[in-house]
Amino acid sequence: MLPEPSRSSASEEAAWLTRNAVDCLPEGALERKLAEGRPLRVKLGIDPTAPDIHLGFTVVLQKLREFQDLGHVVVLIVGDYTARVGDPSGRSTTRPVLSPAEIDANAHTFRQQALKVLDSDRLEVRFNGEWLDMTMAELFTLARTTTVAQLLERDDFAKRFAAREPISVLELLYPLLQGYDSVAVQADVELGGTDQKFNLLLGRNIQRLYGQPEQVILTMPLLVGTDGERKMAKSVGNYIGVTEPPDEIYGKTLSIPDGALRAWYELLLGTEPPPELGPRDAKRALARALVARFHGAAAAHEAEREFDRVHIERQAPEEMATVPWPAEQPDVHLPALLATAFGISTSEARRALAQGGVKLDGQPVGDGALDVPAVDVDGKILQLGKRRFARVRVG
Repeated sequence: MLPEPSRSSASEEAAWLTRNAVDCLPEGALERKLAEGRPLRVKLGIDPTAPDIHLGFTVVLQKLREFQDLGHVVVLIVGDYTARVGDPSGRSTTRPVLSPAEIDANAHTFRQQALKVLDSDRLEVRFNGEWLDMTMAELFTLARTTTVAQLLERDDFAKRFAAREPISVLELLYPLLQGYDSVAVQADVELGGTDQKFNLLLGRNIQRLYGQPEQVILTMPLLVGTDGERKMAKSVGNYIGVTEPPDEIYGKTLSIPDGALRAWYELLLGTEPPPELGPRDAKRALARALVARFHGAAAAHEAEREFDRVHIERQAPEEMATVPWPAEQPDVHLPALLATAFGISTSEARRALAQGGVKLDGQPVGDGALDVPAVDVDGKILQLGKRRFARVRVG
């Protein structure tokens, strides 16, 4: 967390809070809100479509923490109802629908993960099912606030409409539901990524039509994922979760392209890469800082030591899980063993085998090998990819 500079005026506070933002609209509105001299209610909505918060989310969470450090209240809205719709922002197709059980399970992990960045003393966590479980009359009132023409001004809707791709009525409702969240919690400020700008501005319009003062919107840059190309997202697999083990956070950080280094330093650490370090050492410093943030300095040191041991010295990890295989089965079906050892599907395991991504005691498993004698794997180290290891025990 960056140190908070000394400030004595609303203009200085506004300048500090907006220094690394993309948009702060309307111009001058944040300073006017701060000049009222009261704790502001600063809103962020997160739909629990996946069980973990990743580093991309922490860019906005860190900004929320800065508001908290100035005495303001963060209202974190877990979108247990909006997740049932699916945010269409940045989408070219309709999002897949999650079951209520999946959404509820994901939602209950979010608060604890957010507390890795936020201060619990100035945090209000709300589930938007509290107010979106509304009557039809209430829904009709909300629907009258916005026209279809307004919604089709949104870039992703406009592109899909022009291409004659399907847009469900439920998706058109999503920005209205997000805007109503601001009404329900009386938001003074709402934060989001740049892909949320349309939704945040629409929230101002809905607040006005419900007779409330309009919120200020603040958008933050989107963190590029570990592939260095697309924004970090669970759906494309280029993410690092804040609850991942230290070794995974460290190793994945070292895998980012050199071109992503500056953005990662600026958005995650609030600094530039150390000028005296080359890309390799700058990545190692970044990886240590990220592991230390979520797991502590000792874990960061151990993750670096273990990485060097495995990937530079080419030794097996000092500690690894043991995966059992029944002694009564003379052959080991490798896809089933990989699924048990690493929590992947058997289809993923087959792909890894076909691509040469599986080793036993450091030796690649032959392409197409699915079944091997149990005696040939007993006691050996099973490796998937570069960073996942388990020892096999038959019986």
